[in-house]
Amino acid sequence: MNENDTIIALATASGAGAIAVIRLSGNDAITIASKCFKSVSGKVLENQSTHTIHLGHIVDGDRVVDEVLVSVFKNPNSYTGEHVIEISCHGSTYIQQEIIQLFLRQGCRMANAGEFTLRAFLNGKLDLSQAEAVADLIASDNEASHQIAMQQMRGGFSSEIAKLRAELLNFASLIELELDFAEEDVEFADRTQFKELVVRITFVLKRLIDSFAVGNVIKNGIPVAIVGEPNVGKSTLLNALLNEERAIVSDIAGTTRDTIEDEISIGGIGFRFIDTAGIRETSDVVESIGIKKTFEKIEQSQVTVYLFDSEKGISNLNTIQIEIEKIKNKYPQKPLLIIANKVDKLTDNQLAELEQHIEGVILLSAKTGFGVEQLTDLLLELINTGALRNNETIVTNTRHYDALLKAFEEIQKVKYGLETGLSGDLMAIDIRQALYHFGEITGEITNDDLLGNIFANFCIGK
Repeated sequence: MNENDTIIALATASGAGAIAVIRLSGNDAITIASKCFKSVSGKVLENQSTHTIHLGHIVDGDRVVDEVLVSVFKNPNSYTGEHVIEISCHGSTYIQQEIIQLFLRQGCRMANAGEFTLRAFLNGKLDLSQAEAVADLIASDNEASHQIAMQQMRGGFSSEIAKLRAELLNFASLIELELDFAEEDVEFADRTQFKELVVRITFVLKRLIDSFAVGNVIKNGIPVAIVGEPNVGKSTLLNALLNEERAIVSDIAGTTRDTIEDEISIGGIGFRFIDTAGIRETSDVVESIGIKKTFEKIEQSQVTVYLFDSEKGISNLNTIQIEIEKIKNKYPQKPLLIIANKVDKLTDNQLAELEQHIEGVILLSAKTGFGVEQLTDLLLELINTGALRNNETIVTNTRHYDALLKAFEEIQKVKYGLETGLSGDLMAIDIRQALYHFGEITGEITNDDLLGNIFANFCIGK
């Protein structure tokens, strides 16, 4: 990759629209743009100040391609740290391609996926974790994932890691200095302060590692499996949650023969509801495959919703309790919500009997919508959103999580070395490894393969 050439790409979504934005970045971006831009006021683009917008026309010789607005950002005060030009043109796909092709002929090169953000990283405008947060922000589809990505892009996670790394690096330097004066038997690093630092680092690392359990499901959507016998209203409940006729509903048992998934946002958090085939004994080969998939989806889900027909269940409470116990015993760590559906058909005495015999049962009518709000409230309570409310750092990136685990392992070795009086040269090895894993997160330690893997997942133009 040539980091000195000028790159160009469509920065807005492809396809026709009201306007489109075409971005150029590189040392010659302003010079190249000046060749094809004629300001209505006669200004020369190269002579204009940074962070200014100019009305004019993109021209190819004597031919006017489009009337545009050109934004000028001069290095180092731009997104990439280079000269950047952004052309706001009309959103015709023809116009977009004409402008891009014109600048390619003037010496630009089509940008690779994520290359603008890669240049921002290489030029010190963002660290690696902030750069990754840009992709997360673009991909965010609910309030919670957006909030986490914004916090990380603003450097919340980076600053926390950088502070720990700086303190550890300071002690590492003192330990290394001791090695240079090994014959004098001197101690430059205060072991008491070092122990306090290790305890503090351990606490922070553990909190960040533990946050991944919440962060990962928030980022990817929390899978909720809706299970139960055939014809108890699972598809009707899914439709009620989604406010649309997403799943086929009929009185025929076994109508749902495959899993149906859809996602909604509840309280700013994405939940992916999975309507599964009804669980029962069947000789139907296709339905059997669907039931097998049901158990696979329970395995993959974070929460299981067990639904039963309250009208039939009131006369068969023992069977319902046995089914509930089976699920609890098979998935003891998985939250289980028990829902009695079709309660609009029961008397008050029957409702009281249900609540008496089945602990924690949620009374609901998917058909009328009664109890649906209570269900969504309970789903939110199952997710630890305290960290979001308190604006704490939440880890959502698998690469960061892996580096944190490795750093934690090395810090535990350092802690053990301090407790057992391990020699400074051996302890220095563990400290260096911990520093290495901290550096992996922010990009102070990196390689071309890692950068290639990260930025390949970006969209073109960002």
